[in-house]
Amino acid sequence: MRILVADPLAEEGLEVLRKQVQVDVRTKMKPEELISVIGDYEAVIVRSETKVTREAIEAGKKLQVIARAGVGIDNVDVEAATRRGIVVVNAPTANTMAAAEHTVAMMLALARHIPQAHANLSGGAWMRQNFVGVELRNKTLGIVGLGNVGSEVARRVQGFRMKVVAYDPFVSLEYAQNLRVELVSFDKVLTDADFITLHLPLTDQSRNLVGVRELSMVKPTARIINCARGGLIDEQALSQAIDEGRVAGAALDVFAQEPPKDNPLMKNPRVIVTPHLGASTAEAQTSVAIDAAEQVLAVLSGQPARYAVNAPLIPRESLSLLSPFLKVATSLGRMVAQLAEGQMGSIDIRYEGEIAKHDLTVLKAGVIGGLLEGMTEERINVVNANMIAQKRGLRVAEYRDTSCENYASLMTVSATTSAGTTTVAGTVLRGEMHILRVNDYWLDVVPKGGYLLFSDHRDRPGIIGAVGMITGNADINVSSMQLSRLKPRGQALMVLELDEPLRDEHVKQILSLPDIHTAKLVKV
Repeated sequence: MRILVADPLAEEGLEVLRKQVQVDVRTKMKPEELISVIGDYEAVIVRSETKVTREAIEAGKKLQVIARAGVGIDNVDVEAATRRGIVVVNAPTANTMAAAEHTVAMMLALARHIPQAHANLSGGAWMRQNFVGVELRNKTLGIVGLGNVGSEVARRVQGFRMKVVAYDPFVSLEYAQNLRVELVSFDKVLTDADFITLHLPLTDQSRNLVGVRELSMVKPTARIINCARGGLIDEQALSQAIDEGRVAGAALDVFAQEPPKDNPLMKNPRVIVTPHLGASTAEAQTSVAIDAAEQVLAVLSGQPARYAVNAPLIPRESLSLLSPFLKVATSLGRMVAQLAEGQMGSIDIRYEGEIAKHDLTVLKAGVIGGLLEGMTEERINVVNANMIAQKRGLRVAEYRDTSCENYASLMTVSATTSAGTTTVAGTVLRGEMHILRVNDYWLDVVPKGGYLLFSDHRDRPGIIGAVGMITGNADINVSSMQLSRLKPRGQALMVLELDEPLRDEHVKQILSLPDIHTAKLVKV
């Protein structure tokens, strides 16, 4: 077999490959050149420079696996690869230590003004009084995202005798306690921390996570570090907050646009910047190369890859039944994550009816993937789903019952948290996903890919109209409405499907209505 290495790869990774296959290293190829040669190879390995487009994938008649030696896979057309049955793998954990150490280095440099003092002294000046810093000792570090990198940062800063608080609803209390980290709300991280560091992937939900509102809550002495993903911080708002003295400073390794152009943070004397160096260590480069190489060899030998990015394959005999339920599984996990309150502890997945007779590993992976969406860089699949849940201290239990009272198949996901249990159930009818249960309420919602507003309230005349008035005044169209109640004039759940998301101010208006207990907007 032949493998094409299209971007520079550490020699250690190449050595792993050369022991078993023929390796051709051809870097800096133009798109048309890649298309012309890729048909000769069973595998291709890239970093971030080479783009593996749909055209290249279609030309790769022998391709079995595409490997990205790194985390992001923006340069690979995963959908096209999946359609062709080509496995796409990446190396999401190989640079964990490098990213954690860079975060701590940036925090120290920020606390002691090291880059500014270096530039000043190199320029011939000796102005010690201008660079009085602060100690990390006895300060509070707030970590947003307690995944691989966030956890390693927590371990390291305790050597400086820092108190560590963190926001991450999808790790267990036991996991945090073992790290000696106190789990708190996102807002409490903002208000209490002296240093705030972000460790999240960039999603629609996390984009501009730290914006005008959030920056108005932090201490004026707070310092913010972002070595995760550009776009997590509203850069204009951060620049203004620093200029106005509402934030003491920032250290940034990533930016919304890279390389940055016309970014006011670049020349701010209280901001430290580096050009996306989080994974740029010799050890990390070696690790991602070896990780990618080993996964390529595993796939070529018929073995599962640790970090398969695209959807896992479903056995042919189960394909027609389970394929539609993969969307149900992911959606149930995603909905539970958005509806649940408190700190996650355990997940129960119940399969009833016809689906209970099959190998359901792929559906379990779908649930965990939906649950942790937006909180981890790792793509969850049948190989790593249990491992990722265990790393976060989440207990996942599965139950099967081949009988089902009202449906051919039914899938139920329950999450038990520090605040209680949240349950959502769904099935597939006539080729469409149906949400049939939310906690104690039975209903029938057919999501069309928009937003669902869940309102738990006391059933009384006028309440539906009052909520409709708020959505109407917000110019948000309601495409469907469902109401389920436990008894007349008792507890009820209203579900509105919206074409666009309501803003926070409108949700607050709904919550202010008499007899409304909860109002949550969920992206299905």
